[in-house]
Amino acid sequence: MADHAAKLGELGFAGDDHVVPFQVEGMDVRGRAVQLGPILDAILGRHDYPPAVARLLAEAIVLTVLIGTSLKFEGRFTVQTKGDGPVDLLVVDFSTPSSVRAYARFDEEAVKQALAAGKAAPQDLLGKGMLAFTIDQGRYTQPYQGIVALDGASLEDIAGVYFRQSEQIPTRVRLSAAEFYDRGPDGKSRHHWRAGGIIAQFLPAAPERMRQADLPGGDGEPEMPAVMEDDSWAEARTMLETVEAAELTDPQVGAERLLFRLFHERGVRVYDPQSVEDHCSCSRDKLKSVLSGFTREEVEESMEEGAISVTCEFCSTTYRFEATEILPA
Repeated sequence: MADHAAKLGELGFAGDDHVVPFQVEGMDVRGRAVQLGPILDAILGRHDYPPAVARLLAEAIVLTVLIGTSLKFEGRFTVQTKGDGPVDLLVVDFSTPSSVRAYARFDEEAVKQALAAGKAAPQDLLGKGMLAFTIDQGRYTQPYQGIVALDGASLEDIAGVYFRQSEQIPTRVRLSAAEFYDRGPDGKSRHHWRAGGIIAQFLPAAPERMRQADLPGGDGEPEMPAVMEDDSWAEARTMLETVEAAELTDPQVGAERLLFRLFHERGVRVYDPQSVEDHCSCSRDKLKSVLSGFTREEVEESMEEGAISVTCEFCSTTYRFEATEILPA
């Protein structure tokens, strides 16, 4: 795949795996846009996900990154779906300021049957259940959690319901993921995943419109009165509806070009991009600490050939612990 970093003489385009914050001052709209490339290949490449499952998880990653990078504290933001469909669990963790990890749990046979029956839409794969947004600011705080039903045709629709019902912030989310193929230097075909998204919120500064609260710990001012939607937000929503799925993933479009197409007549301002990276928070020490809480009987029952092997569901790293490391004295 071609290098999508900014070239000499170009303005500083963010490129892949960088979130671009933006503001349209004349419309009282703020938001973020992103395209994910290498980071997505790394996360999805650790698991043999069917394409339909990988696409769902990729969109969940984009959604998590768009929201997580707006938070201004040291902590963790998690997006999780839990349903009764073939894909019964999606989990994406974002640790501020830039680390993301993700995992999907699915029934392989049930996914095959659903796809064979033409039921490949998100609502078919996820089933009935819930979408949860959890913000954990650390040891001395209570986690904040918002929950909404899995009741929509796509993750972007479900996220929109969450913001409308739970946060009461006029918000539009657009998400897309796609497979790309190209040829490497050796002429062989290569497969890549790409995903992109944009989130825009109506957060007016004008007193007569009243400013709306942002997510806890986010960019906006907390605990403010409800906002009144007006023609500016209606115009912004209309513009966002013109975004095609292919624009969100096309490496030749990029976040800045897309924002310019949408809002140039109104004057869009972009800010310094925020990088995101593939990083799992698992460690040998953390797992050893968990195992040390087991009784001798529990440890011995879990052993194979005198050791316990634990594989992280997120990054697929396997840690092996010898009996002498974890058996109570």
